[in-house]
Formats: sequence, C-alpha cells, structure tokens
Amino acid sequence: MHIIYSALLACLLLLGSVGAQADVYSDVNQLLDAKQWDKAQAQAEQHLKVQPTDPQMRLLQSRIQDGLGQTEQAMQTLQGLSLSFPELPEPHNNLAALLARQNRYAEAVLALQKAIRVRPDYATALENLGDVYLALAIQAFQSANQAAPPQARAASKALAAEKLLQSAAP
Repeated sequence: MHIIYSALLACLLLLGSVGAQADVYSDVNQLLDAKQWDKAQAQAEQHLKVQPTDPQMRLLQSRIQDGLGQTEQAMQTLQGLSLSFPELPEPHNNLAALLARQNRYAEAVLALQKAIRVRPDYATALENLGDVYLALAIQAFQSANQAAPPQARAASKALAAEKLLQSAAP
C-alpha cells in the first residue's frame, strides 16, 4: 500500500505559502527519509505550534508518529485531518494503508472509497483499493482451502494472489 505525501505538498505550495514553509516541509521530509524520527517530530511540533491546522504538516506528523511506533496516534491524526479537510484524499488513503497493515481490510476499503469519492482519478488510492481487495481474496481462498474437504483450486488461487501482491510491493 502506498502512502502519499508529495501530491498534497505540491498542491499546498501552489496555493500559497512557498518560501520558508517549503523549507520546513523539505527539512522534515529529509529527516523522515533518514528515519530521524525525533528530529522530525521536533520540527513538526515547532511548526504546528505556529500553524496548528496546517494539513501538510499534520500529514507528515502522522508519518512521524507511525515511524515512532505510535500507529494508533498516527491513525487518530489522519482521522482528525480527514474531518478538518474532507476535500483531501490523502488522509483517507494513508489511514487505509495503516489499517491494511493491521489486516483491518474492511475499514481500509471504506477509507479508500472515501479517498476515491473525493478524487475519483486518485491513482494511488485506486491501486491501494486493488491491493486490499486482493488481500481479501487471499483470505477467502485460504478459508476455502481450510474447509472440509480442502479445495485445491482455492489453495492455488491463494498462492497466485499472494505472489501477485508480493510482486507489487515496493
């Protein structure tokens, strides 16, 4: 599943505050790429003290929280962001990625459907929805194979679907 941050950053930069804010986003992203979670968190918190509703920094904050192992907090941040900015698909998509990682596929589907309703051509969310449906199919094939009598076709379908899902992973 893909978590998307760059598209939202580009949109926000086009809408206004370029200059110094672009630097803080760039700095935080570089720290995230280097997995320097504590430093990234400090910069994000400092920025959010001045601009507490900044959607881009809140999105980055959720990524920091997840990197620090605070996945539930990251999910809360994304849920709050999606309530504050329902027109943005990224929080829904990123929430779905975290839910899918926890095998909470039904909830992930709902979050992805919200992202797609907001932006029907959002390729990342559409691809992620396919991945979630594929994971659900694997579960169904595995369940069918465990039924009495075992279903050999279901086992081979599950294996093929697992290979497909793994080949698409970044």
